[in-house]
Amino acid sequence: MDSRITARALSAALGGWRTREPAYEALADGIRLLCLDNRIAARTALPAERELAAALGLSRTTVATAYRSLRDSGHIQSLRGSGSITLPHPRREPGRVATGADDIDLQQASPAAWPGLAGVMSETAMDAASLVARTGYETRGTHALRTLVAERYAAAGVPTTPDEVMITTGAQSAVHLLAQTLLRRGDRALIETPTYPHAAEALRAAGARLVGVPVTTGEGWDLDRAEQAFARTMPRVAYLMPRFQNPTGRSMGDAEEAVIARAAARSGTVLIVDETTADLAIDPPTGSRDGAAHAFARNRVVRVGSLGKTVWGGLRIGWIRADASLIDRLVAARPPRDLGTPEFEQAVATRVLARMEEVLAQRATLLREGRDALADALATHLPTWRVPHVRGGVAMWVELDAPLSSGLVMAARAEGVYLSAGSRFAVDGTHDRHLRIPFTAPVGDLRRAVDVLARVWPEVRAEAPIDVIEPVGALV
Repeated sequence: MDSRITARALSAALGGWRTREPAYEALADGIRLLCLDNRIAARTALPAERELAAALGLSRTTVATAYRSLRDSGHIQSLRGSGSITLPHPRREPGRVATGADDIDLQQASPAAWPGLAGVMSETAMDAASLVARTGYETRGTHALRTLVAERYAAAGVPTTPDEVMITTGAQSAVHLLAQTLLRRGDRALIETPTYPHAAEALRAAGARLVGVPVTTGEGWDLDRAEQAFARTMPRVAYLMPRFQNPTGRSMGDAEEAVIARAAARSGTVLIVDETTADLAIDPPTGSRDGAAHAFARNRVVRVGSLGKTVWGGLRIGWIRADASLIDRLVAARPPRDLGTPEFEQAVATRVLARMEEVLAQRATLLREGRDALADALATHLPTWRVPHVRGGVAMWVELDAPLSSGLVMAARAEGVYLSAGSRFAVDGTHDRHLRIPFTAPVGDLRRAVDVLARVWPEVRAEAPIDVIEPVGALV
């Protein structure tokens, strides 16, 4: 047995689990979804029936029946005297969920590889002799790649030297390294909600206590809440995606960034700005904000970037841009995790960065086609849902007309369409009224996925308790 989840933690993770009757099957579905999303790892001990019943306000019989349903479906195993533990499941392999030939996997919001990448890899392979002549241990990253990254920042109005750049194995590795270096157990970390879930996991893994600041598709960042959170909790770090935020697609304006920067400076907070989607503009710029350097003061701002969303998810190249003193700390802290980023991938990235304008133009066309096709299909088949217009990024944060995101995801999975429920992106709330739908998949797949959602949605609503379909504050 590797870990244990408390009744309180499971209750929070389940969010709005009661999406259908009977209650025991809805509870079982909620736990299945957590397992399928790998939010509950295999070999995790579940709470005792009595403890979970108390946390959820249910009878012990209801929880016991839900556990029996999970045993029948092969998701848990119960042993007398040892409780119930989750089991490995063939259809929840991390990073690979859709297994059928006709399945549509919309859990990962990454487009297919840039078409020119294969040619760049072939060109790089021609230089294999010079590559293998090096030691291969570049903890800081190759000078050539760091120079190009620094030049791109300088061109965007953020003067940068190669000594202020560190190459990592993707952006996720960068966030993990920053969290482990900057945080101590019990420190507060401010983060948007909804947010990129793997960033929240990295902060929690470092022992941080997360402080959520709401961001919505309509109003953007709740600046009053943000200022209060900075002043009240004095977070050591704040993780933000200010441009084409994942999952909402919102971007900060100069005024919003200025408020956040001032609040962070007053509380002594290190701002970690995730720019992995920042270059994925779809619509032409409007006003001076688009395409300009961020308004965040350079002091205590750390930037994270990567080629995962722009070029290919399989090209595991990311970077950190920070003051040289912090880069030195990160380089010293890195060896226990890994000894550097692979040389071949860095050489490929060096060639790709020289062609980024070409890459981004192709990405804008691809993402525009997906976004427009998805928006049209949703407007046609699910007109009661609220579909935001996003100017860039990789996904839409769609508002449903009932808080049944988890139930909808489970129903869609049965039809071969794999999505992540709104609760997957939550920090301090459930987000069960929202669904992230990436528009990075082929247009045909997006239309088929919406057809499935439109077909199963009435069934999901029909099975839900009336107080869930018509809660206080429901859409009108």
